[in-house]
Amino acid sequence: MSMVSQELSGLDRIRTRFLHLLKERQANVAQHAMLAWESDDAATKRSNFQEAQMTLHQIAGTAGSLGFGDLGQTARECEDLIITYLDGPAFADNVLLNEIFTNLDAFVSKSQNLISHPS
Repeated sequence: MSMVSQELSGLDRIRTRFLHLLKERQANVAQHAMLAWESDDAATKRSNFQEAQMTLHQIAGTAGSLGFGDLGQTARECEDLIITYLDGPAFADNVLLNEIFTNLDAFVSKSQNLISHPS
């Protein structure tokens, strides 16, 4: 087997593993986002958004390297919005909060499409 063939098969294994983990990570992001949305407690909201942000960071950092640039960009945008929201004054910006959930919805849709149709 040539070196190029070995590298491609290795990359294929990494992509397959990423897609397997994506299903779990997508569910993690969705769960923490919903818990943040439903919570009236600032500490709980912050904690759940931080968990979602960390998972999005992992996805954003890996997706582009594996050829899933659109998903990586969407994850990065969600992550950046969450960071901006958490750094804001007492989480007061409801417009930003709505933008976060709009982008998270796009992330979940793109993830699901990729999981269902890995090309």
